[in-house]
Amino acid sequence: MATSGTYTFDLDLADVMEEAFERAGTELRSGYDYRTARRSLNLLMLEWQNRGLVLWTVRNTTQALTAGTTAYSLGADVLDIVEGSIRTDAGSVTSQFDQSMTRISISDYSQLSNKLTQSKPLEYYVEKNPDGIIVHLWPAPDGQETYTFAYYYMQKIEDTGSPASNNMDVPARFLPCLVSGLAYQISMKYPESAPRAQMLKADYDEQFTLAVESDRNKASLFISPGGYQF
Repeated sequence: MATSGTYTFDLDLADVMEEAFERAGTELRSGYDYRTARRSLNLLMLEWQNRGLVLWTVRNTTQALTAGTTAYSLGADVLDIVEGSIRTDAGSVTSQFDQSMTRISISDYSQLSNKLTQSKPLEYYVEKNPDGIIVHLWPAPDGQETYTFAYYYMQKIEDTGSPASNNMDVPARFLPCLVSGLAYQISMKYPESAPRAQMLKADYDEQFTLAVESDRNKASLFISPGGYQF
């Protein structure tokens, strides 16, 4: 039996939209249909990231720290911080050292009596503004060492863009979920597709669950028995 021998299947925007319109029981006929579907795809990507962590968007980077400076604006592509560490002797093969930092809430940060105290930063608060993320460190970095804030972050999913030949910024395993989600969005916009909306919503929910399960962290979890001490 002959097989293709390739592993490159993907769908560009035009393919995704055509498949979604067909599932919704209608056709992609006009430039407006394309524009409204593209807008729905962008909203769908925001919905996915509002649902929680999507592992293919996790990146890591660093931010050099300045003595006495507590607040740092991060890149425009940063949606949220997953983990943060304070690094000393960055770049040294023998002495680079990362110490885990604790993320605190705005309530905890606001109750710090002196936010300008200088020492080795141990905690951080993430301020989410419409135009970007600002991370606040406590204590403020002192001048005793050169500190670096090393962090893993969730990167925003790229916009669809205009050309129909573009591919979505999602792994192939999420394409069934992508098509199902767009088909459901279309069914809420076109009267002829309305009777299918409930069925398409159920299919989208199922496909999203399957996709997220395939994307979850596969690392082992070990739980040691213990108890409370009084």
